Amino acid sequence: MYTLSTCPWCKKTKKWFTENEIPFEFVDYDLESEESQAKIEREMRLKGSEMAFPWILIGEDLVIGWNPGRYAELLGVKNSR
Repeated sequence: MYTLSTCPWCKKTKKWFTENEIPFEFVDYDLESEESQAKIEREMRLKGSEMAFPWILIGEDLVIGWNPGRYAELLGVKNSR
């Protein structure tokens, strides 16, 4: 998961994963070095996406933005919060 440290939608996404007890890893793009940011940008382009946050890769599926219904669907979560 790539996020921005100041993005309210990114914070909501991290909270959703936490509340649903789904382990996740994230990187706050804006707090990374220029070298790391360039690497993240390359990964995003390789997946055919734009620079948009939150950027969540679930298996081979990419979800861009706040979309708890799609997260739940891809993760098989029922009664998500």
